Amino acid sequence: MAKNTKSNRRGFLKNAGVAVAATGAAALAAPAVQAAEPIKWRFQTYAGSALGQFVSKPIIDAINKAAKGELEIELFYADQIVPTGELFRSLQKGIIDAVHSDDDSMAAPVDVAVFGGYFPMATRHALDVPVLFQQYGLADIWADAYKKAGGVVWLSAAGQDPCNFNTKKEIKSLDDLNGLRLYTFPTAGRFLSQFGVVPVQIPYEDAEVAVQTGELDGMAWSGITEDYTVGWADVTDYFLTNNISGAWIGSFYVNEKSWSGLSDHLKQIVMSCIESGHFFRNQWYFGGEAKLRAEGTKLKVRTIPAEQWKVVETAASKFWDEIAETGEVAQKVVKIFKDYDAVRQKAGGLYTCG
Repeated sequence: MAKNTKSNRRGFLKNAGVAVAATGAAALAAPAVQAAEPIKWRFQTYAGSALGQFVSKPIIDAINKAAKGELEIELFYADQIVPTGELFRSLQKGIIDAVHSDDDSMAAPVDVAVFGGYFPMATRHALDVPVLFQQYGLADIWADAYKKAGGVVWLSAAGQDPCNFNTKKEIKSLDDLNGLRLYTFPTAGRFLSQFGVVPVQIPYEDAEVAVQTGELDGMAWSGITEDYTVGWADVTDYFLTNNISGAWIGSFYVNEKSWSGLSDHLKQIVMSCIESGHFFRNQWYFGGEAKLRAEGTKLKVRTIPAEQWKVVETAASKFWDEIAETGEVAQKVVKIFKDYDAVRQKAGGLYTCG
């Protein structure tokens, strides 16, 4: 009995060795499992290449790194795939997968488009934008607006720099705005035209040359951080501290099918990197605004007296009421702006300064 047991044990070990060897050989002979092809997106920003290095590229780099090959995004700067005014339609059609821009500039056919970019006096500081979206309900309104339009998903909004003026001509009074040909946003230009400004819309990268050739007198497009970053401070002479809005309302958008094609964890990576990018831009802009006004050597800083600028603020209030009459959504957004402005005025101090 003991002999048979020993013999059986030997037989088992022998057969097991053959089985293991066969399994190993099969494993070596089997073709390697191919990793899934990465999802590839094309992403266009409103910003030219110089500015895009700070406002869009850090986010795209962060997404590509965190996605570890599962999602690869190629970044394109202003007008490189399509003109900025065609961004929405191109995004909707899937020509572009994602966009960083504002509703106004990209001509989005949504009820909230007029409020994107620089809506006159709606904001005083960059942090007003996330407050309005997260605490006062604008996020839900924006998401619903794009859902109704179809094909495009609105992801997130944040504030950036104020809308000041950088010009060849010295501006010391409200009358000095009369006749100025300025590169600006559609709604901002519509508002400024009542003060004699001639709004001009051309491709972003053409604005600097247009000042040099005399086609433009300057820009009402950004704060002083951008002026120095993109080269506009090299072709203009003056910076006006008065602004028509304290922060740009810009957003990130994505093609609906492209978004639905991402796994939940990739969606989380995208959103986390966008939110981190908001934080970076806010401090980059805010610090630059102070430092360059105080220490910048290219632009001479000027200010229109507060009593004169009050005329512009009063005109903005009237403009709000006119926009509110255009529809139910507009009325709802304007009410939110008014409610928040009332809180700011009551709080006083830094909450009300322009």
